[in-house]
Amino acid sequence: MSTTRRMVLGTAAAAPLLSQFAGTTSAAAAADDKWGTMSDGWIEVRWTPRAREQMDRFEAVVEAVAPARLVGDAHGSAVRFPVPSGSGDPSLADLRKATIGGSVAGGIAVRTRQGSFRVEGMESLLRDGVASGTWVVNGIDMGHRSVFRCDPAEGRLSTEDVPPGRPMRVRIQEVPMRPTAELLEGFAATFGKPAFTADTVVAHFTAEALYTPPGG
Repeated sequence: MSTTRRMVLGTAAAAPLLSQFAGTTSAAAAADDKWGTMSDGWIEVRWTPRAREQMDRFEAVVEAVAPARLVGDAHGSAVRFPVPSGSGDPSLADLRKATIGGSVAGGIAVRTRQGSFRVEGMESLLRDGVASGTWVVNGIDMGHRSVFRCDPAEGRLSTEDVPPGRPMRVRIQEVPMRPTAELLEGFAATFGKPAFTADTVVAHFTAEALYTPPGG
């Protein structure tokens, strides 16, 4: 962000950026009028050293499912997902009331000699911060299942300092991601027993989007 930013610690707006805003066109329009719109967004998932060690132990290859893509820097590699559009309200005055959602494009695939696992269409629910998605294990569609737990209170929110009512960039940073029990079971059945538990932080995500208030 090129302009001055306001930083807020412990935001409840983090996990909803993985949400898919569900409903009809008319419902979406009504939500836009009430909350505002999110556009030009992305989510980046970066594995922790603990998770990378696990992948190396299984000789796993991690791939991005288009239009998601692998990105890298001095801190390692990550998967970046486009978030084309969504609706919501960052609720900067009271972040616990934040309501933000947008469709997430692409997915993540993990391949080893033992098998393959792919998850696409990830989404999460504001009420519980559990991210879910469609599983494909060894080429078989396993349906929609939970994947990660994301605690929004452990992330950070930064916004541009703009006049009231004007569009602004909103960024959520370093939100911990922990595997659900369902993911651990699926991982063990596909690759073998993992070295982490449901309490292990296996990744962090950062997300950014342009928020346009109602009438903005």
